[in-house]
Amino acid sequence: MALGDLMASRLVHSSSSPSPSPSTAAPPAPLPNHHHNHVTDDLPVANGPEPRNGLEPAEVEKPASVAYPPQVVVLCEQRHEGIDEAAAAAAGPSTSGLVSKWRPKDRMKTGCVALVLCLNISVDPPDVIKISPCARMECWIDPFSMAPPKALENIGKTLHSQYERWQPKARYKLQLDPTVEEVKKLCNTCRKYARSERVLFHYNGHGVPKPTTNGEIWVFNKSYTQYIPLPITDLDSWLKTPSIYVFDCSAAGIIVKAFLERLDWSSSSSSSSQKDCILLAACEAHQTLPQSAEFPADVFTACLTTPIKMALHWFCKRSLLRGSMDRSLIDQIPGRQNDRKTLLGELNWIFTAITDTIAWNVLPHGLFQKLFRQDLLVASLFRNFLLAERIMRSANCSPISYPLLPPTHQHHMWDAWDMAAEICLSKLPQLIADPNAEFQPSPFFTEQLTAFEVWLDHGSQDKKPPEQLPIVLQVLLSQSHRFRALVLLGRFLDMGPWAVDLALSVGIFPYVLKLLQTSAMELRQILVFIWTKILSLDKSCQVDLVKDGGHTYFIRFLDSLDAYPEQRAMAAFVLAVIVDGHRTGQEACIHAGLIDVCLRHLQPENPHDAQTEPLLLQWLCLCLGKLWEDFAEAQSLGLQSNAPEILIYLLSEPQPEVRASAVFALGNLLDMGSTSSNGVDDDSDDDEKVKAEINVVRSLLQVSSDGSPLVRCEVAIALTRFALGHNKHLKSVAAEYWKPQTNSLLKSPPSLANISSPSNVYSPNNIRQGSSGLASHIGPVLRVGIDSSATGRDGRVSTSSPIATSSIMHGSPQSDDSSQHSDSGILLRENASNGGLSYTRSRPADSVIYSQYISTMCSVAKDPYPRIATIGRRALSLIGVEQVVMKNSRFNSGGAHQGETSAPPSNFGMARSSSWFDMNSGNFSIAFRTPPVSPPQHDYLTGLRRVCSMEFKPHPMNSPEGLADRLISAAAPSNAELSILPQSTIYNWSCGHFSRPLLSGSDDNEEAHARREEREQIALDCIAKCQRSSACKMTSQIASWDTRFDSGTKAALLLPFSPIVIAADENEQIRVWNYDDALPVNSFQNHKLSDRGLSKLLLINELDESLLLAASSDGNVRIWKNFTQKGGQKLVTAFSSVQGHRAAGRSIVIDWQQQSGCLYASGDMSSILVWDLDKEQLLSTIQSSGDSAISALSASQVRSGHLAAGFVDGSVRIFDVRSPDRLIYMARPHAPRTEKVVGIGFQPGFDPYKIVSASQAGDIQFLDVRRAAEPYLTIEAHRGSLTALAVHRHAPVVASGSAKQMIKVFSLEGEQLTIIRYQPSFMGQRIGSVNCLSFHPYKSLLAAGAGDNALVSIYAEENYK
Repeated sequence: MALGDLMASRLVHSSSSPSPSPSTAAPPAPLPNHHHNHVTDDLPVANGPEPRNGLEPAEVEKPASVAYPPQVVVLCEQRHEGIDEAAAAAAGPSTSGLVSKWRPKDRMKTGCVALVLCLNISVDPPDVIKISPCARMECWIDPFSMAPPKALENIGKTLHSQYERWQPKARYKLQLDPTVEEVKKLCNTCRKYARSERVLFHYNGHGVPKPTTNGEIWVFNKSYTQYIPLPITDLDSWLKTPSIYVFDCSAAGIIVKAFLERLDWSSSSSSSSQKDCILLAACEAHQTLPQSAEFPADVFTACLTTPIKMALHWFCKRSLLRGSMDRSLIDQIPGRQNDRKTLLGELNWIFTAITDTIAWNVLPHGLFQKLFRQDLLVASLFRNFLLAERIMRSANCSPISYPLLPPTHQHHMWDAWDMAAEICLSKLPQLIADPNAEFQPSPFFTEQLTAFEVWLDHGSQDKKPPEQLPIVLQVLLSQSHRFRALVLLGRFLDMGPWAVDLALSVGIFPYVLKLLQTSAMELRQILVFIWTKILSLDKSCQVDLVKDGGHTYFIRFLDSLDAYPEQRAMAAFVLAVIVDGHRTGQEACIHAGLIDVCLRHLQPENPHDAQTEPLLLQWLCLCLGKLWEDFAEAQSLGLQSNAPEILIYLLSEPQPEVRASAVFALGNLLDMGSTSSNGVDDDSDDDEKVKAEINVVRSLLQVSSDGSPLVRCEVAIALTRFALGHNKHLKSVAAEYWKPQTNSLLKSPPSLANISSPSNVYSPNNIRQGSSGLASHIGPVLRVGIDSSATGRDGRVSTSSPIATSSIMHGSPQSDDSSQHSDSGILLRENASNGGLSYTRSRPADSVIYSQYISTMCSVAKDPYPRIATIGRRALSLIGVEQVVMKNSRFNSGGAHQGETSAPPSNFGMARSSSWFDMNSGNFSIAFRTPPVSPPQHDYLTGLRRVCSMEFKPHPMNSPEGLADRLISAAAPSNAELSILPQSTIYNWSCGHFSRPLLSGSDDNEEAHARREEREQIALDCIAKCQRSSACKMTSQIASWDTRFDSGTKAALLLPFSPIVIAADENEQIRVWNYDDALPVNSFQNHKLSDRGLSKLLLINELDESLLLAASSDGNVRIWKNFTQKGGQKLVTAFSSVQGHRAAGRSIVIDWQQQSGCLYASGDMSSILVWDLDKEQLLSTIQSSGDSAISALSASQVRSGHLAAGFVDGSVRIFDVRSPDRLIYMARPHAPRTEKVVGIGFQPGFDPYKIVSASQAGDIQFLDVRRAAEPYLTIEAHRGSLTALAVHRHAPVVASGSAKQMIKVFSLEGEQLTIIRYQPSFMGQRIGSVNCLSFHPYKSLLAAGAGDNALVSIYAEENYK
């Protein structure tokens, strides 16, 4: 199977970029869960202001009567698992831990080899009695076949050439039958030459006695009349370390023992680490070498230096071929050992693969690295040592080594070697007879790859690792098997970081690095995939890649259009890791033109094309961001290449990950140490740069109210960078706001004395009088440095008044008319002084931006997502605006109530401007912090913290949110400032995508599907039951729950598939209760801010993993998961649903439509905001034609895109998001009364044309959109006191509640089915008005909550089980 197919079939997109779900289709397209053959597609569309409501019944098909459960599921992507620095860092490529262990500590080389042969041919040592016939061959030479001196010389030369095959570049020194002096000289010479490299000392003692019990080996005197002992300690002191010894003599184990004693002694006597010393010995202390003539005399040396020949000779005697085979043919095997396309080369290759595999499977990883991966010669000797152990054990001789290896002579991989040897021997006679015969490769590697593939199909992290891994590595050397091996390797690496670590510890790295030099097209995709997997685990490989020029391979791949976008995204990821914090990598990639490549692919070829694969866009942005990070040269190149314009275009992409990545890239274009912060520089380049940066910030301010916390978090971090880079300008502008301004729009700014007097501080009225009706724009308490003569560094006086003009923020992103940026309200002095910072060259355009910046950061500091709010506060503290938690409850109450009336317009014709702080800003008051001032005097504002400069570091307050971050006063970024810069998380978090499996779909989906099908079935059964029941008399109270809320129950919600009710109060305390067992399940606070008030609870994804949406009355929406686990609730997302609109007051109305994935929000304003929760984006804003505010909102659960709105003036409108005019129906069913609509809803069942509306006056009107504007049924339910309306989704009932402790249930025909009077409580107090009513989505159950006490009651039909 070609890799392309493999990738296409297996590269199932997981977290980072969701494939568009049904909800992302173009609005008019029919949704898959919607069967349009049952209903006409569009309701009548209004023409002009007066809608035509006439539709002939004949034109309308019968409504659907079958339920189609919505298929849209939102907010269940990887990004909703939470984004914080710790989680992101864990997801990103590591530089330590699991990682670095695979790298060989430091490559070693054996630089010098000393060969010492003590053979004394023709004289047998006294302690050896030889048998006859006896083993004679030394280095495959019979010493008695020629004169002894000649034989000795030949054997020496042969041994030299045998070793040279394993390490050709070493220097070789030979001593034949030497004296002690000659050995000493040899050792010293070798060490001198090798310097710090390893020295190999080979000792053949076949012509001298066995070593002594003290561990002395024997050499000769000059006249060869005596054997002279040579203590091993001397040898060690001459050779030093690193060294490797080979002892081929009887009882060699004695020497090893003596060495170990010396090592123990030296390591205990000196504190130095253990010596790097390796020993290989032919047998144990009590053993003599085999004398059988079937072996050479130096069988140990033969195994170590000529393994193939030795192995075949030994195997030939044990094989079935032994009768027919001429053993002399073994010496004539055709080919070269290093040519794998010849018989000898292939055998050698197979032998290497098998011995490597045995070692890797048997040895601990650390030891394997040291012996088999650090030094080529040592690795070869140890591979061959495994063979020596196998062969010599058959002759009752056990070779030993230090470090000690576990026994390997019976490992089952030797069977594979025997088979390969047999195949080779069987071909041999034919190949020798006909040298031109075609060479047939062995099936060994193909079979081993198949075994590996079988493991991949069934293996996992918990099972034993695949033993074929080292063979896969060997196969990479062969062109014929390479592609298959790489694909299988890719599948293995995809199993997780543990698999990548295993592959790296086998030694895959140099192989795949080298493969980047090939130009083979078919390998490109799989190589990019493999490198993606390696770099997702270990970032440190970036250095090797750049050193070998590997980055150009990935830039070319990224630029090629014939690869799948997902694979090009991988190449972008690899490049992002290469440049991540690596200056050499950044420079190399800039010279290779990476910026242009990325920018080119970020722009669609033609604007009408569907946009590129989101994952690719995301990684192109992240790659650019990492390339520019802290690298001024790259930033200026980016600005010259028009990067901001291209990236700003991506800020409206549907995928939050793409938007966040584009923000990350833009943020990294901002130079934190820009000259604009280090004193004014008249350089024109700098002017251009500042202009470009201001442009970037302008676009970032516009996305500061994005629906996704992932995006807003990046915006907040980028804007914090801007606060560092433009610190001085921002401080000046911020200071200006708090200066008393004679020419300002204020009539009479209050004097400092007035503020300082404690009696006035707490009275909002004083501020109101002094600021001509602007109180509603200013936080109830402002704190300044009271010492008005605070002298700055340059001797100027810095005064700061706490009152700012309301119109300063004219045209801010928060105001309705934010499109017209006007600087008419900006008053910036030409030479503002702020305690020694002077800003002479005022740029009006910049001033507008700086003002908007401060305004935006003040709303960021109140973000519903805690991490973003913390970053916002940190940014404000950098520019001297401190936000302080109010400790005094009097402030809160004073602030909240005042804000409930809408703000009176200021007297200067700028009514629509919004200021930095409105009365609803809750627990923050804002004050400006000046640079160094005199030591703090008494602080009159109790409960607030006085801000001092760096010289008087205050202790941060112990607030729950960690409000008081470290204070900063320097203008240019110092190390202290950089260290408190919040770290961006999008890059590390996105890297996590590649460390998860990419080639296999997850198994969790099947479980989720099964659960969903089961729930759908339950729902459909319940719906059928509901529709059949003619009269749902909710007469029996099945549960009553005292929620113990202080302020009564504000909202209640019944879960569809478990007996659980959720209730919340005005203080946003959420409690979860099981009404079958009457037990509490969970209780938590929606947020910790002091600005409280709850609007509604909604359930999202009710057929899947349900999420709880809690809408606060200030428009902030928070969505929770795991809310039914005690203490397990987790915030999935949070955003402001009416941001940018001063939804004055506390009356946010909100509803959710599962089919379309849309959330509709409105309030005291004339427009409805439509949020797409899949894209986490504001989809559109529906302007309602009336001037009246919206008081009730209901989305159709049958028709995607339909919603009904009730207004404060008693009118009702229906909108269709998909129709061009939006408004499709309008009526005033409650006329002549004009009380506000309290509740509205689509009628139960599947008829999308009927709605129910209830007004505060107490009447409930039933309307049919097709007939007329007049209601066809009116119920006078409660006289003048209706407070709540609930419409069942499927059962034909509606319920209403009144302020007079009464609930009534009506049928759709207007018949009153039940009246529930709240019983007086046991204390004799009657309960207050009915605050909330909520039906169960599929059953005839009604939950009711009251305002004055904390009871939640649940009612059902009499026969409820």
